[in-house]
Amino acid sequence: MSKPHILIADDQRDVREALRLLLKSEGWTCTAVEGPAEALEAARKQHFDVALIDLNYTRDTTSGAEGLELLGELKALDEELPVAVMTAWGTINVAVEAMRRGAGDFVEKPWDNQRLMSVLANQRALGRARRRGQRLQAENVLLLGPAAEGFIAESPSMLRLLETLARVAPSDANVLILGENGTGKGVIARLLHDASRRNEKSFVKVNMGGIPETVFEAEMFGHVRGAFTDAKSDRIGRFELADGGSLFLDEIANIPLAQQPKLLRVLEDGELERVGSSRTLKVDVRLISATNADLSAEVASGAFRKDLLFRLNTVELHLPPLRERGEDIPLLANSFLDRFAKRYQRDGMRFASSAMNALSAYAWPGNVRELSHAIERAVLMAASDVLDASALNLNAGSVAVGVGAMAAPAGNGQVTVEESEKQLVRQALEKTGGNIQRAAAILGLSRPALYRRMEKYGIE
Repeated sequence: MSKPHILIADDQRDVREALRLLLKSEGWTCTAVEGPAEALEAARKQHFDVALIDLNYTRDTTSGAEGLELLGELKALDEELPVAVMTAWGTINVAVEAMRRGAGDFVEKPWDNQRLMSVLANQRALGRARRRGQRLQAENVLLLGPAAEGFIAESPSMLRLLETLARVAPSDANVLILGENGTGKGVIARLLHDASRRNEKSFVKVNMGGIPETVFEAEMFGHVRGAFTDAKSDRIGRFELADGGSLFLDEIANIPLAQQPKLLRVLEDGELERVGSSRTLKVDVRLISATNADLSAEVASGAFRKDLLFRLNTVELHLPPLRERGEDIPLLANSFLDRFAKRYQRDGMRFASSAMNALSAYAWPGNVRELSHAIERAVLMAASDVLDASALNLNAGSVAVGVGAMAAPAGNGQVTVEESEKQLVRQALEKTGGNIQRAAAILGLSRPALYRRMEKYGIE
C-alpha cells in the first residue's frame, strides 16, 4: 500500500515543519504550503488522501473566514477529499460551521499528537471508503446490470460469492441461497437472473412465508373460473408468469409439507395443471430459492422433503452476515446515506468519525436491512447535517462485530440458535409495543413468518 499523502496549509513555518516531522515519522508523505492560494494550486495538480488546513491566516487571525473559504474551494475541486481543520483560536461556533461546510473533523492548537494522528487516519479511511464506493457502484452497474446499482461487495467473503455467482449464472441450474435475514438474498437472486441467458424474460418473486396453505396451489399454478367459490375468472399462476425466465421462491422452508410434492413435480417434469383444470401445461423456469433456515435439520425432523432439497440446491450460495463483511460496512453506510439524503432532501449530510466507528463496531443482527433502516431513521430524525454515533440510535447491548449478535443469557454462558431467535423475537415485540408489522420489519420477517415463530416459542 502506498504511503498516505497529506496536504498541509498553515502560514506558520514552525507549525508546518513540526507537522511534517511528525507525519514523516508515521509514514506519511507531506506537501506543506503557507496559504490558501498555494493549497488550491497543489490540490489542482495532484491527489491527496487528506487535507489539514488552518482556519486563520495572516490576513485575519481570529474569524476563521479564510480557512472556511479555502475549505469550500477544496471541496468544490474534489468533493470526496477529507478535510480536517485546525486553529489556535477555535470556538465551538467556528467548529460547527466548518463541519457544516464539509470538514470531517476539528483539531485545536496546540495539538495532541495521538489525537491528531487518529483524526487523520480516520479521515483517510473515510475518504478511501467513499472513493471505493463510487468506483464499485460504477463497475457493478456496467458489469452486472440494473439490479446491481448501489450493490456493494468488496469484502473477501463477498468477492468469493460473486465469483461463484458469475460461474453459475449463465447456466440453468437451480440455485439455493442461504443466509440470515436481511443479508440481501433477494438482491443476489436478481443478480443471478440478470447475469443469465434469461435476463430478458420475467423475474418473478414469491414470498413463501406469505402464502396460506389453502391458496398455495392457486397462487403457484393458477386456477380456472369456477374452480372454487371466489374463482370468478381464470388466473395465471406464478410458474406460468415466470415461463422462460426465473422464479425466486423466498423463505422456501415455509412451504407446507403437504404442498411440497406438488412443487417437486413441477421441478422434475416442468408440468402443472391449474386448479380446476385437467389440461397439463409445460413451463420452462429456472428456480432460485432462499432461506435462513437449516434445511438439513428440517429434513432430519421430517418438515422438509429430502428429494425436494436435492432439486433446489443444485448449487448453494452462502451469503455472509454483515458482521463478517467489515470492509463493506463503510461503503454500504455511505451509499445508504447518499440515497436517503436525496430522498428526504437532506443534501450535504455526512458521518462524523464517531458514527463510522459505531457502525463498524456494531454487530448488525438484522444485517444490511437493519443498516439501511438505521441510516434512514437517522437521516429523518437528525437535527444536524453531521450524523454522530448518538444519531444512529444503535442498541448499546449489541456486541462488537465478530463476537456475536447478542449477549449470552445468564447461566453457563452458552446460547442455542433457538434461544437466540426467541430472545430476538421478544426484544422486537417489546421494542414495538407488540406491533406485529413493525416487529416483523425489524426482524426482516413477513407477518406470517413472525406469527409462526411466536407460536413455536409460545409468545403471546
